[in-house]
Amino acid sequence: MHFKLIIAFVAEDKTDKVLDAAREAGATGATVINHARGEGLEPPKTFFGLNLEVPRDVLLLLVEEHLSRTILENIEKVAGFEKNMGAGIAFQINVEDAVGISHQVKKLTTIVKEEI
Repeated sequence: MHFKLIIAFVAEDKTDKVLDAAREAGATGATVINHARGEGLEPPKTFFGLNLEVPRDVLLLLVEEHLSRTILENIEKVAGFEKNMGAGIAFQINVEDAVGISHQVKKLTTIVKEEI
């Protein structure tokens, strides 16, 4: 079984909805890192020295490669990355090897067989 790592940077208030959408598409879990910061095309706005940017969460999802594109597309729909500038980004990278996921492989084997 081969895996991809989906990394998504989402507004804090969308994290739960994005995680639900990823699960519906076949993700079996995620790691959430709270309060990340970042910049896009425009630098963040300030008001009297106070930062006005929306707090971001970083979501890390180790997913089976056959499910990865569907999960990525579901994340985009819920988070609205393409519709709203600054809403966040998500991308996937290949994973060469992984350990500690044998309990998930059993469930994923059934899901992937149905998918293919």
